Amino acid sequence: MSTSAAFYRQFKTQLPGTALRALDAAELLLERTLASAAHLAERRGNAASFIVADLTPYDLIHEDGLLSVRRYRPLEAGESPARSKRHRVPVLLVPPLAADPLNFDLLPQRSLVRFLLAEGFKVYLVDFGSPDRDHSHWGLADYTTCLLPAAMASVRKDSRVKDISLFGYCMGGLFCLVHAGWAHDPKIKNIITIASPIDMHQIGVAGQLLSAMRTPIRLVRRYTGFRIHQLDPARLNVPGWVSSLAFKLTNPVGTLTSYLDLLMNLWDRDYVVQHDTMASWFNDMHAYPGGIVQDFVVRVGLDNALSKGRVKLGKDQEALLTRIDASLLAIAGTGDKIVTVEAARKVMDIVASSDKLFKLAPGGHAGVFAGSKAPATTWRMAADWLRPRSR
Repeated sequence: MSTSAAFYRQFKTQLPGTALRALDAAELLLERTLASAAHLAERRGNAASFIVADLTPYDLIHEDGLLSVRRYRPLEAGESPARSKRHRVPVLLVPPLAADPLNFDLLPQRSLVRFLLAEGFKVYLVDFGSPDRDHSHWGLADYTTCLLPAAMASVRKDSRVKDISLFGYCMGGLFCLVHAGWAHDPKIKNIITIASPIDMHQIGVAGQLLSAMRTPIRLVRRYTGFRIHQLDPARLNVPGWVSSLAFKLTNPVGTLTSYLDLLMNLWDRDYVVQHDTMASWFNDMHAYPGGIVQDFVVRVGLDNALSKGRVKLGKDQEALLTRIDASLLAIAGTGDKIVTVEAARKVMDIVASSDKLFKLAPGGHAGVFAGSKAPATTWRMAADWLRPRSR
């Protein structure tokens, strides 16, 4: 210890209690101020250093244009509980379009991918990529009758197992259901959906608006012949920043509070890492192709076709959700303002599955899937349900 440091320590021992506490508080404030300044400078110069998502090792088993499929490698020795068995049926994770697939592997200690690997599952993930104007025409039929089947074929080839479990979040869950209703594939053994809306007229204020618009839209169709599908889909592309802004506006107070919390905890590197990693999910969203916008506005939204068990795909195909007989687990968030419990529960009235279960878990639209409580609630429900059905 240097002479000056020793002198300072000796000086502090001479101070009365009140003065010592004030000095300790001043030291802590100075330390946190310097740390905050250092973290702020690093965030401006190298923001990526605070983002720790998408770190679980994987191999690409399929690439075709925007579409790619990952096979995640088994965890290293010591990372997986000794009791975990390797389950025969592979799990294919299906993300929503706007969100980057990193939300399945968000944080090292909060990763659905790592959780399922630790439970002994063979885990694959489909990445639909980030569409641009060249993909404006892509609609519901493209994702559910072309891209998702191609991903499933690559998983079956790689795993050498025909049976497969589909695990989708939000729109990803809808893709799983629509595909199953179209393909009538008996080898789709299990389907898990999280926060996936079936009754679009039950999604809060937006649902009420869609329901109220049915009559005016019906009159427009009857007397003008106008159809949204007649528009050039390139004119309906939704940029990623719009999706990001719309998501944040569903909870503006929470968004503002998160930034205030960051400001107060900028000195804590672990807090900044967690905040910036979570924020990357919402800040870097992908675009919606115009074709999918057309389908979701008209068929899924205004017509509420999914709630009736039948949705048209393209010009001459359709998906019949009423013929789905795979085992089904549907989970909804108790605090989800985007996909309400009622909107998600409707799937129980639609599918023909004899083995189907609806569960509630705490959290909003993002929290129910990847919040701090998700590993002990949503993920645990999914793994426990899936384990005996993956033999």
